[in-house]
Amino acid sequence: MGNGVKQLKKIGNLQDFERVAHKHLPRPLFGYVANSAEEGKTQLANRQAFDRYALRPRALVDVSAISIETELLGQRYSAPFGIAPMGISALTAYRGDLVQARAAAKAKLPMILSGSSLIPLETVQKDGPTDWFQAYLPGTLAEIEAMLARVERAGYRNLVITVDYAVPPNGDNNRRSGFSSPLRPSLRLAWDGIIRPRWLFGTFLRTLYHHGIPHFENNYAQRGIAVISKNVTRDFSGRTHLDWSYLERVRALWPGKLIVKGILHPEDARRVEALGGDAIIVSNHGGRQLDSGVAALDALPDIVQAVEHIPVMVDSGFRRGTDVIKALALGANFVFIGRPINYAAAYAGEAGVTHALNLLREEVVRDLALMGVTDIGQLAPEHLVARP
Repeated sequence: MGNGVKQLKKIGNLQDFERVAHKHLPRPLFGYVANSAEEGKTQLANRQAFDRYALRPRALVDVSAISIETELLGQRYSAPFGIAPMGISALTAYRGDLVQARAAAKAKLPMILSGSSLIPLETVQKDGPTDWFQAYLPGTLAEIEAMLARVERAGYRNLVITVDYAVPPNGDNNRRSGFSSPLRPSLRLAWDGIIRPRWLFGTFLRTLYHHGIPHFENNYAQRGIAVISKNVTRDFSGRTHLDWSYLERVRALWPGKLIVKGILHPEDARRVEALGGDAIIVSNHGGRQLDSGVAALDALPDIVQAVEHIPVMVDSGFRRGTDVIKALALGANFVFIGRPINYAAAYAGEAGVTHALNLLREEVVRDLALMGVTDIGQLAPEHLVARP
């Protein structure tokens, strides 16, 4: 990873990380991270939604001191953004989940560990550390109760339940890029790794040597299956019967903060608040699930209006400081960033993630100064102009 660290000077924004990761990662793994459902319309809508708003600045404001510290769920963070959960990050970067957690902790920002991660949640909580964990509910109440008990024992305090995964999404784009779940050894897969030697030796072979074949560690109360197991698809299905009663059971069992991720309809937001949820993350999974879906930013205002007493966060498609500012002006309390952080970790490890977080922080502060806003809490709809 040393070579990547030396190259960080040429990385000036989060999009740059995607470009260098494309050259660094094997074709199937880059394809997995970049993947969108079907025609990519939802993913595109996420980005286009930001263009529907222009920023309205004020002039001659003393902006010599700007505060972007943000309070969320009883914690004080250094900026209004954090790291979204991302599965199999330890395949794209060596110890990827730990790398992200450590960088976030040093930056005083939250990192949500994915339930589809390949490092035990206990290890990440201890060595990261982070106290945010994202879960896909298992198929039975007994499995749910056992999983929650494990997460609580490990010391996590913020539980994020993702609810937009009733069935696996269409996998045609993953197949086109050569990614499969389970990973199937083949000559093409071997060649894809060989022509990416820095990833091959710095991530894949290093992982095999020190930790063996990666497993899905955190989907259940016990260790999950290997990434090459033929039962991967089966292990990630079986959620079609889950309904609100299961979430109510989670609320009854979980003593910490309960955050529900994947909400796009205001009525669902009201139900989360009514059953005692502590927060909502407006999200369409970065366009990875349902194609032709509503953009997260477009869904945000109605959900902010729908709830009265709980914070509303948002992810999906955020790349710039101005994106973060627009979401906060529309009423979001916090923003989470996904793919760019994965790319940053793949390219330059913890240093890459730290650089990505610093770049975004600098953009937010600079853009606020140019807008004449001195405190992140001052942002409101009046700072936006809707474009036709």
